[in-house]
Amino acid sequence: MTRPRKCRRIAFMPGTTYFKPAGIPMRFIEEVQLTLEETEAIRLKDIEGLDQAGCAERMNISRPTVQRIIESARRKISDALLNGKSIRIEGGNVEMLPQQYVCESGHQWDVPMAKADAEQLPVCPVCSSTVIRLMPENGLPWRHGGGRHGRRGFNR
Repeated sequence: MTRPRKCRRIAFMPGTTYFKPAGIPMRFIEEVQLTLEETEAIRLKDIEGLDQAGCAERMNISRPTVQRIIESARRKISDALLNGKSIRIEGGNVEMLPQQYVCESGHQWDVPMAKADAEQLPVCPVCSSTVIRLMPENGLPWRHGGGRHGRRGFNR
């Protein structure tokens, strides 16, 4: 009997979930499905520049699993680009991380992804401050002060 698949943590939902070659009617296009965990692994590795260990930690899976997911995603993306197929992003065994916010006073709290709206940030539940920011994924708090690189809002 096989072990059940572990949920992969993701912190990003793509705004666009379907891509197709221009100028080809939908009825003539084959489709490739990219799962949400494949999208997250590609985002962490190629966009954020994390190594496999960093991706594995963020997604709560092993490094070999990250490697398999990335290889699968790249194979699908290459197939779609080189063979004129569309890409649909959906499905997978994932759990969404809540959005984390921090106010100017340093209070931190979570908002479930379903309720999080980037256009309308919530008010701090402790001090009612409206000066808040979305917490970066690395979990470092808002920077208060000049520092070597000046005032940027978040440590990076």
